[in-house]
Amino acid sequence: MGKGPFNFRRTSARRRLKKPPESPPETPPPMIGAASSPPLLNNNSLITAAAVKGKKKTGGARLWMRFNRSGQSEVVECEKSTIIRCASIPARDLRVLGPVFSNSSSILAREKAMLVNLEFIKAIVTAEEVLLLDPLRQEVVSFVDQLKQQLPHRSHGQGVPIEEQETEMQDLTSRHWLPVPEAIEGVQCELPFEFQVLEVALEVVCTYLDSSVADLERDAYPVLDELARNVSTKNLELVRSLKSNLTRLLARVQKVRDEIEHLLDDNEDMAHLYLTRKRIQNQQSEALGNSDRITTIVPHLHRISSKKSGSLASNLLDDNDVEDLEMLLEAYFMQLDGTRNKILSVREYIDDTEDYVNIQLDNQRNQLIQLQLTLTIASFAIAMETLIAGMFGMNIPCTLYDKEGIFEIFVGGITAGSILLFLLVLGYARWKKLLGS
Repeated sequence: MGKGPFNFRRTSARRRLKKPPESPPETPPPMIGAASSPPLLNNNSLITAAAVKGKKKTGGARLWMRFNRSGQSEVVECEKSTIIRCASIPARDLRVLGPVFSNSSSILAREKAMLVNLEFIKAIVTAEEVLLLDPLRQEVVSFVDQLKQQLPHRSHGQGVPIEEQETEMQDLTSRHWLPVPEAIEGVQCELPFEFQVLEVALEVVCTYLDSSVADLERDAYPVLDELARNVSTKNLELVRSLKSNLTRLLARVQKVRDEIEHLLDDNEDMAHLYLTRKRIQNQQSEALGNSDRITTIVPHLHRISSKKSGSLASNLLDDNDVEDLEMLLEAYFMQLDGTRNKILSVREYIDDTEDYVNIQLDNQRNQLIQLQLTLTIASFAIAMETLIAGMFGMNIPCTLYDKEGIFEIFVGGITAGSILLFLLVLGYARWKKLLGS
């Protein structure tokens, strides 16, 4: 009885209980763009966790590049859950960067991030860094190079780093008015990090679309001129392929242009894109909440010596100030509008060429109709001559058969009559303008 099947199962259960699964402690990765986490990439625990997950070769892991405001970058393989936790975005927002929306263009603002999906550029931008999807693609490499070239120079060119600006703003909220260096006046001309990334993305996309339009123009005009000279099946097939490429390119340019136009029409959406401003405001609200000495600012305290520094503070805190982003978007909107006009001019040239080819074909068709009408008139005249000849060819007694030399005279007469009939009908057709001159 001790060897029954039930005893065997209980033994197996006891054996399984002796080996409990070991669960290593997991440390949650720091949030990207948070005030407490530094932007350095080499010492970040998130990269280590993402690298460990990348070694598992899971199906949901994709290649991402992290690029911070100081110019440091690193390529990692992360899963969707890691990106969602780090960027503080909903899971549905990653679908915008997925293959389903690969042909769409969108710029979406979230609480701590901005989602950029422009052509081949798919990125998540925060106030401190940018996460770029598929950085090894041939089209995306140019965007990465532009980021490496422009962002470090702009960060070094600023008079005061962002940390000093945030410290000054916190001092302003805690009633300690400190003197600001005059070098901070140049910060007014600098864009926040997220707008610098957006500017580089728009520049790369606009340049790519301009080059595509230039290639299309270079290939379009010779093909259209050849079609105007020689209407053939080969030339018509080339024009058909050219027109399909033009339609696709126009749709791509139109999508990017419409997205920028949508942002320009809504100041609230543009205000949500100011990630650096929202981060500073959150830090100030936390500082005000932790301070127990918050009172009304005494008007007799010493103000900031530089008026431009005061305007800088007001601009950083004013939610309705979207002038910088509006000027940035308007510049690239005009550039995309010019690119769209180039495509429309090529399409108009194609339409004009098609109209010219249709006119040529109509002219040839009219000539064929005129030729057919002329041959019909000639056939009618010959038919009348054949009718007369057939009538006299019957076996009916006639006195004309007994006359000498009547055959030549009769044949010549009916032939001349048929020719005269042909000329009369032809003249009537010309008189009625059924035939050209």
